[in-house]
Amino acid sequence: MSNALYQQIQSFYDASSGLWEQVWGEHMHHGYYGPDGNLKLDRRQAQINLIEELLTWSQDNTIERTQNILDVGCGIGGSSLYLAEKFGAKVTGITLSPIQANRAQERAKAAGLAAKTDFQVANALDMPFADNSFDLVWSLESGEHMPDKAKFLQECYRVLKPGGKLMLATWCHRPTTTANPLSANEEKHLQDIYRVYCLPYVISLPEYQAIVEQCGFKNLRVDDWSTAVEPFWDVVIDSAITPQAIIGLFKAGWKTIEAAMSLNLMSGGYRSGLIRFGLIAATK
Repeated sequence: MSNALYQQIQSFYDASSGLWEQVWGEHMHHGYYGPDGNLKLDRRQAQINLIEELLTWSQDNTIERTQNILDVGCGIGGSSLYLAEKFGAKVTGITLSPIQANRAQERAKAAGLAAKTDFQVANALDMPFADNSFDLVWSLESGEHMPDKAKFLQECYRVLKPGGKLMLATWCHRPTTTANPLSANEEKHLQDIYRVYCLPYVISLPEYQAIVEQCGFKNLRVDDWSTAVEPFWDVVIDSAITPQAIIGLFKAGWKTIEAAMSLNLMSGGYRSGLIRFGLIAATK
């Protein structure tokens, strides 16, 4: 990961995470609104449902016995603390943002989970862990930030124990073919998303699947939950138009303001079919 991109991502989350927690809570990821996206749910409940639905979808009963979990792109510890409490497991979270790592540690202490969790500032392309360290690698909406998807997934494979599980949920673009490539308008739409959310690029779910297979993973499950998560962005847009959120945006600075003003890029991307929410579960 280049130093410039590293700094962009770190600065973005250093500046925006406090506002996100204040307005939208501890979970910095999509919500799940039923297979057809029609359930009317509280935003936080929808985000918790996403975690639970992912665990159910994986069809892996061994997850319940997991002892060591790695949360890649842990944010302020939303998933990490949830999984630590649910399974009684040791959870290590990594992020590029020192502010996120510190806040995750504070939240773990407040929840009585400090002994079960560890939060570090670390690069997911060069993880500071020994081979065969974890039973589960959990990556919930961090893959889109990775400038080298193959290197990222190779690292996930390396740190997993034999028989360990990868759970990946990530932003994708629609599948393409030689006869149906991305249009110029779609490319521009993606470039705008990359600029606003500090992303190097995204790829399609079939491309992710090919990389996962090349890394040596087996027992792959792959799915597209775009319809189930699409309502999330409209919920976020609606909740951003409050005095509390507006004041927080100005305090957070221009980059966060720009991201908030560009939420329609994601909602519009889902509606057009350009943006997809891809899932992969696989075993080492």
